[in-house]
Amino acid sequence: MNKMAKTLLSLLTLLFISCGPKAPTKFKMQGAALGTTYGITYIATTEVLQPAVIDSLLYEINQSMSTYWPASDISKINKGDLSVVVEPMFQEVFALSNTIYKASGGYFDPTVGTLVNAWGFGPEAAIAMNTARVDSLMQYVGFNKVSMAAGRIEKQSPEIYFDFNAIGKGYAIDRIGLVLDRLGLTNYLIEVGGELLAKGQNTLTQKKWLVGIDHPENEDRAAPIVLLQLEDQALASSGNYRKFRVDATSGQKFVHTINPLSGYTENSATLAASVLTPNCAMADGYATAFMAMGYEKAIALVAADPLLEVFLVYLDPLSSALTQYMSPGFERAVYRKESIE
Repeated sequence: MNKMAKTLLSLLTLLFISCGPKAPTKFKMQGAALGTTYGITYIATTEVLQPAVIDSLLYEINQSMSTYWPASDISKINKGDLSVVVEPMFQEVFALSNTIYKASGGYFDPTVGTLVNAWGFGPEAAIAMNTARVDSLMQYVGFNKVSMAAGRIEKQSPEIYFDFNAIGKGYAIDRIGLVLDRLGLTNYLIEVGGELLAKGQNTLTQKKWLVGIDHPENEDRAAPIVLLQLEDQALASSGNYRKFRVDATSGQKFVHTINPLSGYTENSATLAASVLTPNCAMADGYATAFMAMGYEKAIALVAADPLLEVFLVYLDPLSSALTQYMSPGFERAVYRKESIE
C-alpha cells in the first residue's frame, strides 16, 4: 500500500470513529429554584437539557402556586379572587393534597397557611399567638372546607389561605422528571432543596444513585446519618432541627411544623422524617404529615400503605436517647459498602 493510500485509509478510519456513537457522559446542571437551589445529573451521549427549559417550568410553577409571588394564582385566590381558573398543575397538586389530607387523617393540610403566616413561617407578618388567637384562626383551617369545580376554587370562608409549600418542591421535581422523560433520558438524579428523584442508575458506575440524609444533630452535611441507593424512587425529608424561629421578645423557640388539628407548632419528639415513594410530591407531603402526627402514628400509617417507606429519627420518651426507625423497604435501600463490593 502506497503512502497516499495509507493516508486515505487513516482519514476514513478517523471519520468513521468520529461519526460513530459517542460514549455516555455525566452531565450536570445547577440553578436557583423555589427559594432554594436545584441540581440535575443525567447520563447521555449528548447534552440535551438546556437551563432555559427548567427556568421556564419553574416560572410556570411559581406563577401558579407561589405564595411569595403577589400576582400568582394562589396569591389571588388567597386574597379572595375566586374567578381565577387554575391551570392543570395547580389542579394536580390540589387533588394529591386532598388524597394525602384524607389518608393522613388531616395531619397534612395546605389550608394551614393562615397559621403558617401567624406563627411567622410564611410571607405575611407574624402575630402574637395565644390560645384565643389560635382558636379563632382554626375556623379557617381544613381541606374539607375547600373544593374545586371546573378549575375554580371554592372556599367556605374568604379567610382560608392556601399554602402548597409542603408539597411544592416535590411536585416541581416530578415535573422536571417529566421533562427529562420526554427528552428520552432514562438515567438521572434531580434534587431541589434536599428532595430527590432518582430514575434508572448511574450507568457509568453500573450502580444505583447514592444519596445521603442529613444528621439531625450534626450541622456537617458531609456527614449524613444514612446513605441510600436509589433507583426509580423519590426521597423527601422534613425536620425541625434547622427550621425554627426564635421570638425576639420572649426568646421562645417555634418549630416550623404546625399541627393542623391543634393549630400549634409541633415541638414533638420526632426530629426528622424521610419518606421513599414512587413520586416526590407524595414523599414531600407525607414527610410533612409524619412530622405533625408523631412517630407512632407514622409507623402505623406506613405499615398499611405499600407505596410508603419511612426513616424516622426521634427521642425515646423514656430515655430521651436519639432513636431510629426504618420500615423494611427503606432499610433495603440503605447503602452498605460490604454488600456491593
